[in-house]
Amino acid sequence: MSDPTITLYRLQACPFCERAVRKLDDLGLDYHSRFVEARHSRRDVVKRLTGARTVPALVDERTGVTMSESANIVEYLDETYGDGDGETPVHISADAAGDDVQELESGSEGEDTDEQEVEA
Repeated sequence: MSDPTITLYRLQACPFCERAVRKLDDLGLDYHSRFVEARHSRRDVVKRLTGARTVPALVDERTGVTMSESANIVEYLDETYGDGDGETPVHISADAAGDDVQELESGSEGEDTDEQEVEA
């Protein structure tokens, strides 16, 4: 197996980074995970790559894409490696999905429903 062409720069326990990790895992993509300095002023490697010190940051050597911002990364991964129709339904909120998801939630009252949780 060849080395993964995707590298994700991230912080430990960062919810925005975890969103990108979840999408990579959902799509079954191999990737390098690089943890960066917690102090914003010390994230020079990320700044050299993206022009900013924010994480998550993704580098895809296969396509030549470098980007930051979790929403942009998730959209890019889905369009490039997924089916292109957006995030998987288990990650959307009831408000965004409309009545169908609200009915699903009311039908599963009292059950452990990790699939319907939304990280803010």
